Amino acid sequence: MVGIAQVNVYLRVSAVLSFVLTVCLVGLDTQTKIIFFIARKATYRDLEALRILVYVDSAAAGYNLLQLCKGLISARFEGNLKGAYICISWIGFLLDQFAAYITFAANSAAIEAAVLAITGAEEFQWMKLCNRYTRFCFQMGGALLCGYVASILMALISFISAYNLFRNYSPNRFLHLKKT
Repeated sequence: MVGIAQVNVYLRVSAVLSFVLTVCLVGLDTQTKIIFFIARKATYRDLEALRILVYVDSAAAGYNLLQLCKGLISARFEGNLKGAYICISWIGFLLDQFAAYITFAANSAAIEAAVLAITGAEEFQWMKLCNRYTRFCFQMGGALLCGYVASILMALISFISAYNLFRNYSPNRFLHLKKT
């Protein structure tokens, strides 16, 4: 039978892989077109939301790797950390919540920028870019899909983190620890 700790590890490893795949797809995606005898190159640096997505997803992947290392260390010293367990659980819960929300926000901002690249905005004189850089846009769409998968995985990790924290509290008295 798979325990909650093993599910947490599987979800974190899957999230790290999804974040790394997103960062690689966004960061390495380029396409060059010649427009009116001038070579124009499309990269993630052209849209600020994509640049922020690369930074946020890289940080989230690193955070999940650190959490995996923390899990290995805390499993080794489980008996010695009984008093600090609640504090560590609260910090982990809050950091997991932050990571879930910030990755979802970064991916949503990148989707919004991608929609503007697809449709353009005549009022602001923003041209459509995806009619010229089709391969770039398709790869970016795949990257954003991977980013949303990673965000969903972070939400699931956050649920597990909340369960691990709040199962230590009494169901009858508000924020009172259970008697052991």
